[in-house]
Amino acid sequence: MYLNALTPAPGSKKNTKRLGRGQASGTGGTAGRGNKGAGARASAHRRFYFEGGQMPIYRHLPKRGFKNLFRENVQIVNLDNLARLQLTEIDLDVMAGCGLIKKLNQPVKVLGRGEINTPVHIKAHAFSATAKAKIEAAGGKAEIL
Repeated sequence: MYLNALTPAPGSKKNTKRLGRGQASGTGGTAGRGNKGAGARASAHRRFYFEGGQMPIYRHLPKRGFKNLFRENVQIVNLDNLARLQLTEIDLDVMAGCGLIKKLNQPVKVLGRGEINTPVHIKAHAFSATAKAKIEAAGGKAEIL
C-alpha cells in the first residue's frame, strides 16, 4: 500500500452545499440564511454563548464568593521534607531541584510540620514561628530573603 494510492472510503466525503445558485438548487435567493435579521447579514457573528436574546445564564445565576485581587500565592514547604534532604544548606534552587517547590519567582514559606535534628541553614521568604523555633533549637539558622 502506498500513500499516493489511498482513496477515501465510499460515502465518507460529502459534497458541500452550493449556496445562492438559483431557485432550483433549493438554496437560491437567501442562500439558506432566511429573510432579514442579524443572521442574514454578512457581518453577523454571534458569540458562542449567545442565547437568542433571552437573559444569558451568566447573568441570571447569582454571583458567589469573593476573589481577592491582591492575593499573594505562597509556596509551602514543611520541615519534615527539608529534613529528608539531609543537607547543611538549603536555598530556593535546592528546593526547586528536589521538587519541593515549582516556581522560583513565587515566595516560599517554611512551616513547622515534622522534626529537624541536624543544624541546617535555610533560606526562604518567610518562616512560621514554630518552624523558626525548631530550626534554631537544632542549632540551625533561618534566613529571610
